[in-house]
Amino acid sequence: MTTADLVFTRGPVLTADPARTRATSLAVVGDRIAAVGHDEVRELIGPGTEVIDLTGKLLLPGFQDAHIHPVSAGVELAECDLSGTIGTEEYLTRIRAYANAHPDRAWITGGGWSLESFDGGLPTRQLLDSVVPDRPVLLANRDHHGAWANTRALELAGITAATPDPADGRIEREPGGSPSGMLQEGAQALVSRLVPATTPADRLAGLLRAQELLHSLGITGWQDALLGGFNGTTDPSDAYLTAARDGSLTARVTGAMWWDRERGAEQIDELVANREKLSHGRFRAGSVKIMQDGIAENFTAAMTSPYLDGCGCATTNSGLSFVDPEALRGHVTRLDALDFQVHFHALGDRAVREALDAIEAAVEANGRRGNRHHLAHLQVVHPDDIRRFARLGAIANIQPLWAAHEPQMDELTIPFLGPERAAWQYPFGDLLRAGATLAAGSDWPVSSPDPIQGIHVAVNRREPGAADSPVFLPEQRLDPATAVAAYTAGSAHVNGLDDAGSLLAGNLADLVVLDRDIFTAPPEEIAEARVLRTYVGGSLVHSG
Repeated sequence: MTTADLVFTRGPVLTADPARTRATSLAVVGDRIAAVGHDEVRELIGPGTEVIDLTGKLLLPGFQDAHIHPVSAGVELAECDLSGTIGTEEYLTRIRAYANAHPDRAWITGGGWSLESFDGGLPTRQLLDSVVPDRPVLLANRDHHGAWANTRALELAGITAATPDPADGRIEREPGGSPSGMLQEGAQALVSRLVPATTPADRLAGLLRAQELLHSLGITGWQDALLGGFNGTTDPSDAYLTAARDGSLTARVTGAMWWDRERGAEQIDELVANREKLSHGRFRAGSVKIMQDGIAENFTAAMTSPYLDGCGCATTNSGLSFVDPEALRGHVTRLDALDFQVHFHALGDRAVREALDAIEAAVEANGRRGNRHHLAHLQVVHPDDIRRFARLGAIANIQPLWAAHEPQMDELTIPFLGPERAAWQYPFGDLLRAGATLAAGSDWPVSSPDPIQGIHVAVNRREPGAADSPVFLPEQRLDPATAVAAYTAGSAHVNGLDDAGSLLAGNLADLVVLDRDIFTAPPEEIAEARVLRTYVGGSLVHSG
């Protein structure tokens, strides 16, 4: 009888198998699960078997992130990091310290600052000038839909009162028309094109730095939501190929190739060629990322009705659709026929509708090809479109950490949506009840990549540590098992890894061990759980 390389005993083991949701033991042979069950699994223990006692712990399928940017996040970790605080003075202290510590850097770059730190979400160039007046500074905010520039950076880019806004963005301005220092959406590229490019070594180091962090959070695979350059972002493609070829890529990664919204169908042949070129080992590029709109906080998310102003009156602005909706239907139909998955950024209700319309056009033209198209973010979804997800087989790719009351939501979003639309935000419960498949991701570095925190918010609709805050749309809460399934089986489904999202005999041994059973603890304590071990293909990639 073959003995196991690894056996977990004295469970609980959450299998994500509808036929047997819980077990107490699991055995691994090579990179696969050999058996799942109870005491009978112990028969596979031999003299060379490593035995892990799960008493007081929980074994789960490895978490997967369905929408994330690890390489750029890893690169940013080595730059001027403004994450983890909302204090303006703290930002300036960190920027000054970073500039002083790196006197040879021609540009000061990095990011992670929060919109709620500044009135109207709009920092000024003068603030940056006060700490770095002599070198250009460009710092992305945490959602990367805007960037903060100092006067020197704006001067080098030639941005003046006479510079027109680009079609896909906005230059925020002072009363006289001069640039204020905040660049929204595509306007970032006016400055970011001047920033010295990262090197291949920078990108590989960023990937490995990020991979180590993600494994420590129990993440065994992900979908990188942007292969290719956009607004000065890091193109991670070469880093993934290098790591896949030399064996340092231990995660399983799907790459979503960027759809250049300044071009049209002529780029599809390039995407076909790149799908083949950018696939090796544990890395494959079978998805295409179409960013259909922006974000609500800067009024570029595409809405079916106009935003409100500070007085609650309708404006003339309903946001931006970056790809013409009619053209979008044609592009998605052709991509679907070529068996690409389409990964939409769709945040406003009009963008969600346009993406669903495009999927519907593809289904009508091509039949159901099983390409697992998915819509990420889904901040505002019109009630009329909820049931379309299940009908069309469109996957709801949710970012749960955003579904809570916090300053960006309460001060920069709800007042400008109005009460009706505000109640349509992050409708996880409605989508589930309507039969939609849920996947989950973080959009890191926009927000924390920690799946446990995301599960906590999906279940509680409150941020961790905010037990006294009001519950954000409580009818949209998910139960813990559904939230975990979104981060495991759901995201594995999106990533085309059907043998990695559940603990079944024959499946890949991608596993995570938590320090407690989050299903028996009070829901408000979920975020206190910690990852003890992470395995990919039966190999230990994190032990903490």
